Order: sequence, then structure tokens, then C-alpha cells
Amino acid sequence: MAIEAWFMEESSEDQRLPHHRNPKEFVSLDHLAELGVLYWHLNPNDYDNDEELRKIRESRGYSYMDLLDLCPEKVENYEQKLRNFYTEHIHGDEEIRYCLEGSGYFDVRDKDDRWIRIWIKAGDLIVLPAGIYHRFTLDMNNYIKLMRLFVGEPIWTPFNRPQEDHPARKEYIKSLTEKSGVPLKAH
Repeated sequence: MAIEAWFMEESSEDQRLPHHRNPKEFVSLDHLAELGVLYWHLNPNDYDNDEELRKIRESRGYSYMDLLDLCPEKVENYEQKLRNFYTEHIHGDEEIRYCLEGSGYFDVRDKDDRWIRIWIKAGDLIVLPAGIYHRFTLDMNNYIKLMRLFVGEPIWTPFNRPQEDHPARKEYIKSLTEKSGVPLKAH
């Protein structure tokens, strides 16, 4: 089963709602790939022995791994943490997340600065490129178990928008420009 993604409706309602536009406007995996978002669907029930996951980790240099349970019962200051994750930001490195249980949303900005909501569920592994504006929230189930992967030691430093002068953002914009051959305006 492929991941689901769609253009979001801007709304001040609960961030954990789907926020579909009316009518719904789904986004293809190809469109996500054009933005640098990578996707695999794996077997979350056997991640310790998953040959495909091993190959992905090896080929992309993901040497560090940890597990994270996000839910009100297991996270101190849950609501505040969720608000922090939902603040638009970039990272200097890729963000790699593999959903083992539960579900949640990663929102990314497209080339026209529109939000695309990506609904990850058990088995979905996504890679967000360094420099892409994004945010994260749980859905209405309020639970997700994630594997976090990193190249080398874990660095998870969010740089809140605006970050147009950050080297990772400049490199990301350059990569999009090279793919499309058209200069992009800064957002």
C-alpha cells in the first residue's frame, strides 16, 4: 500500500485533522520525489531482520538508529512537544523516519510554497531532504512509534523559518532549480 499525500487546506482547526481541500487534491509519489522526498514501504513487524531496511541503511549511510514512542502517556509535556514539532522548520541533514506502529503527518512545502500533508502509517519509511521546510504532528489517534535513522551521531536541530541563508536551504533550492531548470523564488 502506497503512502497517501494531499494538498492541505489552510486551517486553524486541530492540527491532527486531515485538512483536505474541497475537493480533495491528492499528490503522487512522483511529485514528492520531485521535491526530494523519498519513500519505501517495509515490513514493520520484522525490522530487526528486514533485508531491505538493511540495504537502505547501508547504501545511504544510516549508521545510527533509535526508537521513539509519541503519545500523551509516554511524552512529558506532550501538547507543548507536539506544538514544537508543528513549527515550520528545516534541518541541516536529512530527516529519516520509519513508522513501526500508529500514524502521523509530515507536512512539506512544495515549489509554490503550498503545504502537502503526508500521512505515514506502519511500514512507511520516508526521507525528507535537508533544507526542505516541514513540520510534524500526530493524527487523531495520538500515537506513533518511529524509528529514527541518522548518518553518524544523531543531530536533530530544527531551524525555524525563515532560513533562506542556511547552507542546507540554499543547497535544497539549488537542487530543485537544477531539476526543473527554472529558478525558484525564495519563500
